[in-house]
Amino acid sequence: MNRINKLFSEEAIKEGKEKLLSIYFTAGYPELNDTRRVIEALQESGVDMVEIGLPFSDPLADGPTIQDSGTRALRNGMTTNLLFDQLKDIRKDIHIPLLIMGYFNPILQYGIENFCKACREVGIDGLIIPDLPVEVYNENYRAIFEEHGLINVFLITPQTSDERIRFIDGISSGFIYMVSSASTTGARNSFGPGQQEYFRRIAGMNLSTPQVVGFGISNRETFGQATEQAAGAIIGSAFVKFLRESGVERIQDFIGSIRPRRT
Repeated sequence: MNRINKLFSEEAIKEGKEKLLSIYFTAGYPELNDTRRVIEALQESGVDMVEIGLPFSDPLADGPTIQDSGTRALRNGMTTNLLFDQLKDIRKDIHIPLLIMGYFNPILQYGIENFCKACREVGIDGLIIPDLPVEVYNENYRAIFEEHGLINVFLITPQTSDERIRFIDGISSGFIYMVSSASTTGARNSFGPGQQEYFRRIAGMNLSTPQVVGFGISNRETFGQATEQAAGAIIGSAFVKFLRESGVERIQDFIGSIRPRRT
C-alpha cells in the first residue's frame, strides 16, 4: 500500500488519535545540501508527512516567503536532477510519506514518464502539481502516475463547485488538498468565519477522500481550527520563515510549538 494511503487509513488515524501534520519546505533551502537534513529533522520531530517543494522561477500560487525560498534555492544551484540525487537511498532512514510539490513546467521539461520513474526509484509517494488541470491529468497522465505507484493530490478552494469537488473526490487517492482561501500561500494568525464555514461545508459533503487543509496555518491555534473538520493540516510559509531565521538545528522547537510530539 502507498505510504500516503496507509497514513490516511481509518485505522491509522484512530491509532494516532491526533490530527495529522504535514510540513512543506523548499528543496535546497536554506542551503543547497539542507534538503535531506530537513527531512530527517522533521521525521525526528514527529511530523507525519513531508512535502518537498521543487523550486520554479515563476511560482504563481506562492506567497512572498515561499517565492523567496525558491529564488534562493535556484541561486544555490538546485535542479530537478540534483533533487533526485539528494534523495537517493533516503528510504534507508525515512519511513514517513514524501511528496514533491511543484509546477508542471519543470516536470514536463524533465519528461513526465522519466519524472515519475525517478520519483518511484527514490521512494516518493505522491505529487502535488497546482497548475495541472484535473481533466488533463485524468485523460493524459493518470495511467503513468499509477504505473509508478504515485498519488496525484488535487487542490480545492472555497470557490470550487460542489460538482467539481465530487469529480475530484471520485478520482482521488490519498487525500484532497483543501486550500483555505483563494489567495497565495502565507501564514495567518487565525481563520475568519467565512473560512470556518467553508471547512464545515466540505466536511458536510461526506467525501470518500480525507481532506488536509493548507495555506494560512502558522501556529497551534490555526492548526487546531483547520483540523476541527479535516484529517490534518499543512504548514508551509511559517515553517520556511522559521528555517530562514532559526536554521535546521531548531526544527524540533517549531514542530513542538504546533503539536506536542506523540508518545
